[in-house]
Amino acid sequence: MKKEIASILLFLCSCPVAIFAQSTEKTISVEIANEWNKTKTDEPVVLKIDNLKAGFLVKSATVCEGSTEIPSQLDDLNGDRRADELAFVINLAPKSKKTVKITLSAKKSNKQYTPRVYAEMLISDKKGKHVPVQSVTIPGTSNIYNQMHHHGPAFESDLVAYRIYFDQKQTVDLYGKFNKGFEIKESQFYPTDEQLARGFGDDVLLVGSSCGLGTLKGWDGTKATHIEPVSTRTESIVAYGPVRTIIDVRDNEWQYQGAELNMTNRYILYGGHRDVVVETFFEEPLKKEIFCTGVQNIKGSVSYSDHKGLIGCWGRDWPVNDTIKYAKETVGLATCIPQKYIKSEMKDKVNYLYSISAEGEKYFRYNITFTSMKETFGYKTPDAWFAYIRQWKEDLEHPAVVKIKE
Repeated sequence: MKKEIASILLFLCSCPVAIFAQSTEKTISVEIANEWNKTKTDEPVVLKIDNLKAGFLVKSATVCEGSTEIPSQLDDLNGDRRADELAFVINLAPKSKKTVKITLSAKKSNKQYTPRVYAEMLISDKKGKHVPVQSVTIPGTSNIYNQMHHHGPAFESDLVAYRIYFDQKQTVDLYGKFNKGFEIKESQFYPTDEQLARGFGDDVLLVGSSCGLGTLKGWDGTKATHIEPVSTRTESIVAYGPVRTIIDVRDNEWQYQGAELNMTNRYILYGGHRDVVVETFFEEPLKKEIFCTGVQNIKGSVSYSDHKGLIGCWGRDWPVNDTIKYAKETVGLATCIPQKYIKSEMKDKVNYLYSISAEGEKYFRYNITFTSMKETFGYKTPDAWFAYIRQWKEDLEHPAVVKIKE
């Protein structure tokens, strides 16, 4: 009898350990299909952690295609220290499917993948040193544009680099490269003469008061307007990589068209991409507010529109006010907006634009991309650029189909 009781107690004591061990790891299969008739390279795959139903707090993940591990990352998007999304990129042949195995774990992992993106945001101190910061919030009446090195967060893939102005303009500005590779950590958007001699890229666009490349703006009926007044303005680096970098720009209590809007613009750049996903979130459903975005009308530019959400231009101008040291730069710009959000197509003195709205919705998204003619791997004529952006739009309209398999 004593032996039986001892055996039962031993079993009961061992059960919680066994149950705990089983509940801190889960492997699932995910099918990824390219139903399009063209190859998809570095196709983003994003999975909501809640949809994976792990049953525990996920702290690491491993993605494998057969015996090959695919670099991935977990992202906490709302700052609650819990992963919200798992992201990776994958190559898909035309009309093909792949199945990957994803292992979720409650244990942290110290594994590191080769970074395919980079991001930084720096504040200049009194001694002129640049101090890294991850998130900065200021009152809407404050201006720290000149205290922010490169005027806001900068981020890049090996193809292109961007920055977002930390002011009421919130403009998306561009850094073009001659060669593929990472440059922002070393050049910090302002290459030295020695770096330029080594083939570094540089700022390629003088944005002025325009929307630059795809910056969301207000619309007053005749021209694009800046994001003001607001009570507070925040810019943050949400994710540093290795697969994608995410930048958030949040405006609280934006007084706009009779409404008070709490809005976040999110910029997502994936490894291997020159284009950026722009997501816009609102705390409350929109009413009849009208916004606009598009591309800057570069001096002497030629433009292209399919009148269904795709707008592009190709132009040449000085990228900075110093016309002695710097030469004119030729760039191609493009913004692609889903047609369901479009109200009309128009232009003002400095922009080619679409007006957009999403009545009753709390979210909309669109995409932006650019090329610099200095690229050894890019596009050299407006015709080549416009042909590319038409293909880019078609690619965006045929995303991979992702299915979680039971």
